[in-house]
Amino acid sequence: MGVSRAPQPLDLGPTGCEVLVVGCGNLLRGDDGVGPVLVRHLWERGVPDGARLVDGGTAGMDVAFQMRGARRVVIIDAAATGSRPGTIFKVPGEELAELPPLDGLHSHSFRWDNAIAFARWALGEECPSDITVFLVEALDVELGAELSEPVRTAMEEVIGHVESEYLQPLRPRPADDAVVEITDDGYLRLDADLAAGRFPSDALVAAVRGDELWLIPLQGPRSGGLLLKQRNPAGDRSLLVREILADRPLRGRYAAFWDDAQAALRIPLAVER
Repeated sequence: MGVSRAPQPLDLGPTGCEVLVVGCGNLLRGDDGVGPVLVRHLWERGVPDGARLVDGGTAGMDVAFQMRGARRVVIIDAAATGSRPGTIFKVPGEELAELPPLDGLHSHSFRWDNAIAFARWALGEECPSDITVFLVEALDVELGAELSEPVRTAMEEVIGHVESEYLQPLRPRPADDAVVEITDDGYLRLDADLAAGRFPSDALVAAVRGDELWLIPLQGPRSGGLLLKQRNPAGDRSLLVREILADRPLRGRYAAFWDDAQAALRIPLAVER
């Protein structure tokens, strides 16, 4: 006779992370969609281990539960304060203590402030204490509108803040000097830390300049250029450079160095390591 056991509850909540970035708003209403659009741009630029990006849309309750287990939370949303369009407001956690009450709220009326208040009520001690909100003043929230120019410019500035303050510390920090390999079949191989630290979007431009091969990172695939391909589960990357090197029959391991001034990985081709 078998032994009956009580069913174990399933924990379907999101796993914890170092940084959670949530973009709130309605993609169908122009500048109101700045949060989700920003999250999509961050995704294209590469998400480091330990970070999670969430398109919160207009589902405030879902946003609240996404916060569970996150150490730091960044929320981006549109604002309508009457300020100049594109104005950025950064609201640090200590200014979020007094939030709207939950009484009488309809699920479709949730915005970032209601989501935080609901998260504190629903998650209790599991609600993160490190929460920062970026608000971008909207210009046009008409149905079907695109992001306006001032809001798009402001979005790029917010992306810079989120990258430098929250995502960059999670990325690998490769040394300025490295070693790469050119294979017999014309592929350039980069190890995982070098690829993730210098080319987080996997998009780049490759060009021969003099006796050097230059690799210049791009912000994402929509910028054009070439794409690094994943070689193995460890995260090593490869790039077909046979046509770029043209008549140079190169193979073997080569020293490389990162040029901060040119924002490029430079690989001298004259001497094999």
